[in-house]
Amino acid sequence: MPAGASESLGVANPVGGAAGTQPGARAWFVLAALCFVYVLNFLDRQLLSILAKPIREELHLSHGQIGLISGLYFALFYCLISIPVAWFADRSNRVRVLSFACALWSAATIACGFAATYPQLAIARMTVGIGEAGGVPPSYAIISDYFRPGTRGTALGLYNLGPPLGNALGVAFGASIAAAYSWRDAFLVLGAVGVVTALIVWLTVREPVRGGLDAPAAGQAPQSMAPFMATCRMFFANPVLRLVALATGANQFITYATANFATLFLMEEKGMTMEEVALWYSLLILVSMGGGIFLSGRLVDRLAPRDKRAYALIPAVGLILAVPFFVGFVLAPGWRMAMLLAVIPMALNYFYLSPAVALVQEEVRPNERVMAGALLLLVMNLIGLGLGPTYLGAASDWFRAAHPENSLQLAFLTLVPFYGLAVLLFFMLARAIRRAAQEAGDL
Repeated sequence: MPAGASESLGVANPVGGAAGTQPGARAWFVLAALCFVYVLNFLDRQLLSILAKPIREELHLSHGQIGLISGLYFALFYCLISIPVAWFADRSNRVRVLSFACALWSAATIACGFAATYPQLAIARMTVGIGEAGGVPPSYAIISDYFRPGTRGTALGLYNLGPPLGNALGVAFGASIAAAYSWRDAFLVLGAVGVVTALIVWLTVREPVRGGLDAPAAGQAPQSMAPFMATCRMFFANPVLRLVALATGANQFITYATANFATLFLMEEKGMTMEEVALWYSLLILVSMGGGIFLSGRLVDRLAPRDKRAYALIPAVGLILAVPFFVGFVLAPGWRMAMLLAVIPMALNYFYLSPAVALVQEEVRPNERVMAGALLLLVMNLIGLGLGPTYLGAASDWFRAAHPENSLQLAFLTLVPFYGLAVLLFFMLARAIRRAAQEAGDL
């Protein structure tokens, strides 16, 4: 493409005009903008779980119903819609897709604030899922076209601070608004912020050149479109990609089950108030989850060039170290001790995210990145987001008959075997990575 052609087509120079290897100012601005959208994405997604207690009391819901509406019902729409959205985004302007998606899920969040019955709330939450399906996969691909190989782990690690920031801000502002006014006002205010943000992204973020920072594959134009079915077959036929999706799904089974019921657990069984949740739990999320996600991104950038198995071994070791602290958090006699013990597992439980995303983006061609990211999210969110909270809510309802005072505590303890399953899958992924490197002659 001739110099300046990308600008004439409305497509950004991916490095902000810099010819060197370091990202330019434009790349960092785009990363910050997309991270803020991701903050809103996760904030709106988790707001129901954060405000589960007042919602449950007003609408007379069980733990199982909370688990379904925050887990399976949401995940089915979020995961399945992400595939056609990713296919469309790979063939169109990814920034426009992201902006429209942000506006849709934010409007649906506002609708949650007006829900008067469980079915109305369920429909609004499903619509949030439809909108959020267009958020993360296009962002992964946009970031990968603004940051060169070797810097993407750090960039994606920073982007993946969206979940802890969204969770923390959701707890801080959502719980504070709910405590001062009502849970409905929290949905209305935060949804309105998302609508304004969608407009700002539409007007300020430029679409980068697809694969502009990657060497094109032999015989392939950098911006040629990858066939839909061929990309799906490639993803699930590749043992590395298949195993990273399954391992992260098992990991997310733990993290989403924990995240979607932690506030309810701390308030109902550990004695926290809404005001205490707004302050202390939000700080815990910000420091621990955010630190774990960022640190793992830095670690993978440092260790993966020497041994690519680091993409799998970093999350595996993190989960092994997390188990005793997680059990301590669940069994702690009061909320202060529980919060102290939760610092370690909340960080280590999220060591999977940045390595997994970076691995998938590095393994596929530039014109397959949105679709590959969507397939990763499809598998890991159907398992983690769809089944994790649904399972934990159902387990709590089952224990409630005999143990009404600590049914959630017992349900949380049943998550421990899933740590072992996730670790096993990550070790299998490490072996698959080594085998692929040997076949490619890199070892």
